[in-house]
Amino acid sequence: MAVPLAFFGLFFAYPVAAIVGRGLKTDEGWQFGRFAEVLARPDIGDVLWFTTWQAFASTLLTLLIALPAAYVFARFEFPGKQLLRAVVTVPFVLPTVVVGTAFLALLGRGGLLDELVGVRLDTTVWAILLAHVFFNYAVVVRTVGGLWAQLDPRQEEAARVLGAGRFTAWRRVTLPALAPAVAAAALMVFLFTFSSFGVVLILGGPAYSTLEVEVYRQTAQLLDLPTAAVLTMVQFAAIGAILAVHAWTVRKRETALRLVDPGRTTHRPRGWAQRTLLGGVLLTVALLIAAPLGVLVERSFDTPGGYGLGYYRALQDAGGGTFLVAPLEAIWNSLQYALAATAIALVIGGLAAAALTRRAGRFVRGFDALLMLPLGVSAVTVGFGFLITLDEPPLDLRTSWILVPLAQALVGVPFVVRTMLPVLRAVDGRLREAAAVLGASPLRAWREVDLPLVRRALLIAAGFAFAVSLGEFGATVFIARADRPTLPVAVARLLGRAGELNYGQAMALSTILMLVCAVSLLLLERLRPDKTSGEF
Repeated sequence: MAVPLAFFGLFFAYPVAAIVGRGLKTDEGWQFGRFAEVLARPDIGDVLWFTTWQAFASTLLTLLIALPAAYVFARFEFPGKQLLRAVVTVPFVLPTVVVGTAFLALLGRGGLLDELVGVRLDTTVWAILLAHVFFNYAVVVRTVGGLWAQLDPRQEEAARVLGAGRFTAWRRVTLPALAPAVAAAALMVFLFTFSSFGVVLILGGPAYSTLEVEVYRQTAQLLDLPTAAVLTMVQFAAIGAILAVHAWTVRKRETALRLVDPGRTTHRPRGWAQRTLLGGVLLTVALLIAAPLGVLVERSFDTPGGYGLGYYRALQDAGGGTFLVAPLEAIWNSLQYALAATAIALVIGGLAAAALTRRAGRFVRGFDALLMLPLGVSAVTVGFGFLITLDEPPLDLRTSWILVPLAQALVGVPFVVRTMLPVLRAVDGRLREAAAVLGASPLRAWREVDLPLVRRALLIAAGFAFAVSLGEFGATVFIARADRPTLPVAVARLLGRAGELNYGQAMALSTILMLVCAVSLLLLERLRPDKTSGEF
């Protein structure tokens, strides 16, 4: 546990504390009165209100749209189910910049909807909400559907035999069993939407800001560190509360149920109602997931001279002053960074998961919650903190290429832990004890006992870490060098400049990034041994 603690202390807690300290501490001491000053400002009140209500609305909308799909994946067998599972999971690992770009092309000003109706519509809020549903659809499908598939349907059937109607049996038997999983999924969706950055930055413009976007604006554009520090602390407190409740729901889900093999709970859709439900889910996937991605691809080929590869060819040219290098080089940069970040995340996450498996107690539960904090705490703060803290020997890393993988690994570690932990907990501890009795060292026991059993889960964890590292944007936008931009940073820079060519190049780069993430997800689905490996 010492290595993961040192890693998070040095590259997460220290940069965040440094930013907060610079914003709230002066020569006269800590200025906690700034909390009241900042939070009393009308513009900050508007940001807090929009952040909160859009997170609630996004969460509710995601549950309403995704829960039917969770049932379909849990209870039905149909051709192409594995492929469809991969398709609905692709948005979750897509960079938020790509998601924002896709919905900008579909619902933004001058997007496809405007062209179809012939009138410019202000659909900003709906675009943000639907983009959040698009991004978090898989969270509900996998979290709730994974548990639903393991609930014994005979319990509900027994209630119906005793006279309960179909809805009453579901409400009295299945719903209480699903409640912890639904609550856990809702909390994760709320966490991701409350701290939304890339989607709101691209779709919202100056009129709409979440806390994360406002921290970025106050830090990067206005250089108002006191305001940014207060907002960071507010977001930190909110995320901490969400993660505490989420940890409680996960423990309740793990201890309250007796589960069965998912293979025993599925069947072919029977009757008109079940076939209609399956058709509705397929239509939803087509409209909510396939349509935005399809429009993104279409816009990448729609050049002024007709459909062609013009925007893709333009990626080889650094002209226009947007980049010091050709945008195409961002692809190679991103792959290098993501591979390095994946290696770091596997080492840190693997050690953390092993420590959590072998120990128990409040300290360990607190450490588990700490590992999840990078998913919700301002990545913008972390990135800016890197610049002002890692600037002196022996850790003067501001000009080093490793700075970007370190920031990306912070986001990848939670996925490694959440994927590895359930599998490691399933390893029979008596096997390790037998190896120790036979004289094996702890390292050899891990190599001979644990590794063969968790090898596939390790590959899945690596795939998730690679995908999320590839798309990390909040911290990378601060620390990526101008001559070595990543794909998300390159997309954001292109979208920030006027001109049809810049817009087309952004669509082309987003399409390339989407394809890389989609291929990674399809490979993960082939590796996944069953529907229940890991927590994602």
